[in-house]
Amino acid sequence: MPTATGSSTEKSSSSNRILVIGARGYFEDPSKLNLLNEFRSLGVTFFQGELDDTEKLVSAVGEVDVVISALTVPQHLDQLKIITAIKQATNNIKRFVPSEFGNEVDRVSGLPPFQAILENKKKIRRAKEASGIPYTYVSSNSFADYFIDYLLHPQGNIVSQLDLVSSWEKMTGRILNIIHIPEQQLIQLSLMLPFPENVPPAILHNIFIKGDQMSFRLTEDDLEASKLYPDYKYTSVNDLLDICLVNPPKPKLASF
Repeated sequence: MPTATGSSTEKSSSSNRILVIGARGYFEDPSKLNLLNEFRSLGVTFFQGELDDTEKLVSAVGEVDVVISALTVPQHLDQLKIITAIKQATNNIKRFVPSEFGNEVDRVSGLPPFQAILENKKKIRRAKEASGIPYTYVSSNSFADYFIDYLLHPQGNIVSQLDLVSSWEKMTGRILNIIHIPEQQLIQLSLMLPFPENVPPAILHNIFIKGDQMSFRLTEDDLEASKLYPDYKYTSVNDLLDICLVNPPKPKLASF
């Protein structure tokens, strides 16, 4: 389930100007051009540039109230440049949200390929905290877009992989061919495969073998994300499987 942790600040205004860095996602897909045009019609401004262009980065940061980083794994440490730019900008940024998109890095550990990613995220967290800039860390854990399409995981809507398989079998009337992968095989893959192919086995080991995403309790400093929108009707696992029977979403690939 997504959780958020951050420093306290005043309640955000609905008129805040927000800069999202690195959120290219699937926009290179020609089918997303309509979405880009829709964003433009809503007043969204797109900037093209490099994080090494300090002057341009400081200028962009200086025009907004909130900065959200959506940089991928290879660029995690480049967020130090964003922190520097925020400090150099003449305005006072109300909040910085660094790129997390995964486990709660200060409360989990993993096999070496995954641990290296966690350590880089920790470096950004410590630099962010030392900067004095207000912040929020968003831990999405098993990001729904890759594990179960278009599904959030609020309380009461959490299922295991075996439960998911069982529900699908009941709905379709078919028995799936389940292949169990031993823990040692995932460990060996994480050791033998080159980067970045060694990262997914290490992440899967952390999630499904260690169970780290459910290994700790939320504290008073944490916020389970679904509590932000108590009136929102979330899609349940069973409802999603019903949708998949009629119009299954296309599979997606994560970028490491």
